[in-house]
Formats: sequence, C-alpha cells, structure tokens
Amino acid sequence: MSRSKALQSYILVRLLLAPLMLLTIATLVFLLLRATPGDPADAILGSRAPEAAKAALRSQLGLDAPLWQQYLDYLKSLLGFDLGSSLTSRGLSVWEVIKEYFPATVELTFCSMVIAIVLGIGVGIVSATLPGTWLDIGGRLFGIITYSLPLFWVGMVLQLIFAVRLGWFPLGTRFPVNAAAPPSMTGLYIIDSAIAGNWAMLGNTLYYLALPSITLGVLLSGIFERIVRVNLRQTLKADYVEAARARGISEPTILIAHAFKNALIPVITVLGLTFAALLSGAVLTEVTFSWPGLGNRLYEAISLRDYPTVQGIMVFFGIIVVIASILIDIINAFIDPRIRY
Repeated sequence: MSRSKALQSYILVRLLLAPLMLLTIATLVFLLLRATPGDPADAILGSRAPEAAKAALRSQLGLDAPLWQQYLDYLKSLLGFDLGSSLTSRGLSVWEVIKEYFPATVELTFCSMVIAIVLGIGVGIVSATLPGTWLDIGGRLFGIITYSLPLFWVGMVLQLIFAVRLGWFPLGTRFPVNAAAPPSMTGLYIIDSAIAGNWAMLGNTLYYLALPSITLGVLLSGIFERIVRVNLRQTLKADYVEAARARGISEPTILIAHAFKNALIPVITVLGLTFAALLSGAVLTEVTFSWPGLGNRLYEAISLRDYPTVQGIMVFFGIIVVIASILIDIINAFIDPRIRY
C-alpha cells in the first residue's frame, strides 16, 4: 500500500473512532456526576427549602427518572447538539454559557502558549548547542524547576507579591471594571480592540492578561525546554548532520536547516496536546487567578451541582481534545516522511 493511501486509511479510522471517544467521555462525565455526593436541588434551593419544592425541581430536571432513562435522554440531546440549559446562569443555554466564557480561556491559553514556546524553545536550543557549559546547566535547572513547580502555589505567591504587595498587576477580571469593554465581535478582547483601532483598550487587555499568562507560560516553558534540548542533542549527533559538517556547511545552517526541523516533530505533538489540555483543563489556572473563563465557570457549576453545565462543558472540551489529537497526527505524518501507518 502506498504512503498516501495508508495515510488516508489511518485518517479515516481516526475519524470513525472520534465519535466513540466522545461517547466514552460523555458517558464517564454522566456517571461520575451522579456518583458524586450532593443533590442539585439542595445546591440550587438550599438545604432548608421545602421537600415539595425540591421534589418539583428534581422532576423538572428529570432527576426523578431511572438512571438509564436519564442517560438515554442525555444521549438524545447530545445527538441533537442540545447541551441543555444552565441551572445557575439565569436560564441561559449551555451553548450561551460557552460562548460567553470560552473567549477568555482562549485568550489566556494563547498568550501563555506564545510565552512558553518562545522561552522554552529558546532556552532548549541554547542548552543543546552548548553542552557542558554553565548555560547548559542553567537551562536544565530552568526546565526541571519550571516543570516541577505547582501552578497554584506559584500563582498565589506571584499574586501576593506583584498584585497585593507591589500593586503592579490587577486581579480577578479581564478588563477594568470602571471602563467599557471592547465592542463584542469575536469575544476576544485583543482582537476586538485591534479591529476597533482602540490601542488604549488593547493595552488594558494585555495589562490584565500579563500576570496569569506570564506565570502559566513560564511554568509551561519547562516542558518545551526539556523536549527541545533532548531531541536537538540527539539530532546534532545524527549521521546526516556529521555529513553536513564534513561538507563544510556552517553550524548555524546545520542547526536551522537540518537539525532543528527534525527536532521539532515531538515538540509539535506536545504543543498541540498541551494547547488542547490548557483549553480543556483550565480549571486550576483560572481558579488560581480568578480568571473569568470557562474553566472557572466549570468549577462553579461543579460546586453547585449544575449537571447540564458540567456535562456540556466537559463534552465541549472533549471535542477540542479529540480534534486536536487527530490534527496533530495528520500534521506529523506530513512533516515526517518516516512515519508509516
């Protein structure tokens, strides 16, 4: 079988397996939510509410039906792309909740990833090309420390220092509360400010993004530093690199045109999965920084036993991860001709 046909077959299999993966995610979310202690009626109405009111709310939400019936109704709604209505967001649908909060998560994730990529790859290249030097030792220490430090602890320490003590950065919002937000076109304040040509708004947006995105970006950069350093060191020892040196090709040309391209293949895989994981696992980051994104909204929904919101957001995140993993495999297959399926 030719490479192109094998690749087409692989992509087709992945696409056919995607619905099964999403069904597994949706089923696990459904079962785990109902296995956790707590009653949505108590969370919404309060523990002192009359039992009749609680029973009426359970009936309205369909929680008095058998579990299998709830599950079938849930799958039927998903097949119709209906994620239900939030119980705690003024009657908004879950899609409207996602539309309202997801742009903040995208903005934080994108800015953090840019910082992580630039810093991590830069330190990794320096460390790999200067083995045994103090720059290499410093790069390795940087990667180990940033990779191992817990985000919530670093986030709280930096907030105490730079926001509370020094007052250099704001907390808990995307934009000044006493100023009008950028006109809502995409929901992304950076893009909306740029489209409107309002550079003061753009400056405010970046200012409010600075502390959480720098913190998250620096901690994530350790992942890329370690991967780039290890793979680039191995690539620089490869036979084709030695052959290039024997032909008199300069070291910068060898690094950029030969070694770095091949060393980037595992970085692309980690980059895609990390980006998807940040989008779908933003709870810890956003709760730590009180960032008004979808991860923070998910945490609130879990606390209040808002079943439709939790289920809808988790399925939405699952779709992102599944799509990202398929795209990464396809990109790697086109970049690296050695990959066979």
